Amino acid sequence: MKNLGLLGVAAALMLGTTQFAYADAIKLESGKESKMILLPKFLGILVFDQANEGAQEAHAELANPGKLEFLGPTPENSVAGQIEIMTTAATQKQGAVLLSNNAGDQIAPAAKAAMDAGTKVVTWDSPIPSGEGESVFVAQVDFGSIGIVMADMAHSILGGAGEMAVLSATPDAANQNAWIEAMKQALATDAKYKDIKLVDVVYGDDQAEVSYNRALALVDKYPDLKLIMSPTTVGIQAAAKAMQDEGLCEKTKVSGLGLPSEMVSYTMNGCAPEFALWDFRDLGYLTYYTAYGLASGQLTGEIGETFTAGRMGDYTIEADPGRANAKRILMGPFTVYTKDNVEAAAK
Repeated sequence: MKNLGLLGVAAALMLGTTQFAYADAIKLESGKESKMILLPKFLGILVFDQANEGAQEAHAELANPGKLEFLGPTPENSVAGQIEIMTTAATQKQGAVLLSNNAGDQIAPAAKAAMDAGTKVVTWDSPIPSGEGESVFVAQVDFGSIGIVMADMAHSILGGAGEMAVLSATPDAANQNAWIEAMKQALATDAKYKDIKLVDVVYGDDQAEVSYNRALALVDKYPDLKLIMSPTTVGIQAAAKAMQDEGLCEKTKVSGLGLPSEMVSYTMNGCAPEFALWDFRDLGYLTYYTAYGLASGQLTGEIGETFTAGRMGDYTIEADPGRANAKRILMGPFTVYTKDNVEAAAK
């Protein structure tokens, strides 16, 4: 199994801060009532279903008498739909909205209004870029480290040289935008990557058919393209399928962030030799614990505050190094999957 030690000291150091405790951890009292909404970018994506499983596990564990709803828009109406659900949450007196943001800063006014009405807004997976209207962001891993890992996977797959392109989700996806920028910075500043050329960044809207077609358009546009890097579970699977269907796996490889259960066949046949991901069930679980603590008044949300998140252990609220005046909780870690470990993880 490839582990973080092989991915560079910088990434390991950033991820190593995940559970550093500044003070005695607060043990949350169960049974406090608070209505909550888990709001993904949109419905119909397996990783968001997994996050809901983790949140529901924590909801039952903490015996919250209030209802936890899993609500989300359609892919075609993601931005407006998220804003509408956030706006409605304020009038419904929800205790907390757990948001994976797909609306950029467009959702900030609605989130601020919700917070003014007493609703805590805890982001996960993808934050509000400005941090406005956000209590705290539960980060799956350090965003800078994801860029380094993607650059390292590209270097490994390309043998250190060749053309690559990025197939992302949507232009407003704050998490993927940050990961791509971190990867660009790594490619531009580390001599290790000097012979890797990033030729394009395109968007598949996190829809399988659109992503499939964008992947094929990339290989048509760039005859020497050797790698498509897709930091989205929908995009990476669609791109790998496109390369497989067109018999292009030997010419153009695929990598990025994906689910082992969805990527196992493409990794074993060589279309996607390496990819990475974290556990979305854990992300939903930790996000719920955070939101419950804030909504029940047991956490203040101040930097340095440490609490126990059930089976996952202790976590500390810290300043978000990627966003001024914003706060985060760093979960970590993630795993790089190859032929050596993907089959076991996919079971």
